[in-house]
Amino acid sequence: MNIPVWQYVLSMGGYFALLLLIVEGMRKYYKFANWFWIATLLTIPLWLMGGIVGWFRWAKTLSVILPTIVVGLARVSNYEKRKGKLWEFLQKNWILWFFYGILFLNIMEATIKDLTLGNIFNSLCGFLLCVTMPFPKKFWKISEEKYGDLICYTTVAWNLLYTTWNLCFVYSESPVYFASSVCILAAAEIYPLIKKRPELYITARVYTLATHILIRACWSSLFPALMDASAWHNDTVMKYWGIVNCILIIPYVFWYMWQLHAGKADVSFRRGKVESV
Repeated sequence: MNIPVWQYVLSMGGYFALLLLIVEGMRKYYKFANWFWIATLLTIPLWLMGGIVGWFRWAKTLSVILPTIVVGLARVSNYEKRKGKLWEFLQKNWILWFFYGILFLNIMEATIKDLTLGNIFNSLCGFLLCVTMPFPKKFWKISEEKYGDLICYTTVAWNLLYTTWNLCFVYSESPVYFASSVCILAAAEIYPLIKKRPELYITARVYTLATHILIRACWSSLFPALMDASAWHNDTVMKYWGIVNCILIIPYVFWYMWQLHAGKADVSFRRGKVESV
């Protein structure tokens, strides 16, 4: 599809701005966010009408939407100290391990898919991203301050490596959606910078990805019509991009392990913010 440059600028710029507003709204109006994502299950008939094709897209959609619903319930439960068996169940430490596991699963889904596509070096980068994810409950929590945010102390380097790895994966697996993926990943990177709270990266990533996945599931033709990036694809670029990602993450793995071994992680992962767990 021959799309003029001005259309990319308008569509990508508009989508990026919209995503920033969505993350802010989902954070600030946490009760609305909770009910909104529960209500998205009513759109499943649209998914069945052709919005989702193939096992990977079904697995990706369900592994994003359902945990986003759990995030909303956990935020309400922990922030408001709700009483009752279900609410109190969501206040236990297992919920942080659940979120950790879901992030791990989402990365591994794409890593396995990358491997089947022959993007071996990028798939190795994805695997090492899983290895270097900070563990709960020391580096994950649901804040008791407003607005009950899901906090994860990932490092700036990990966030950037995740972004370039994910972009390379989309470039390989769904090049038509590459431009829209740039928007959701850029919004997740920029939002914490705007708020001067880098620990909100995972929260921003949750809501930008969930929004994107929902739109794709319901209106699969929207992004190809607005910002089809399939013409940007180049097998040589994909290959060397994956190699660069693999090279970049190797020293980070050693740094990550050293921080844990030397007992420096409590400070370095929190960027100098020492907090009790």
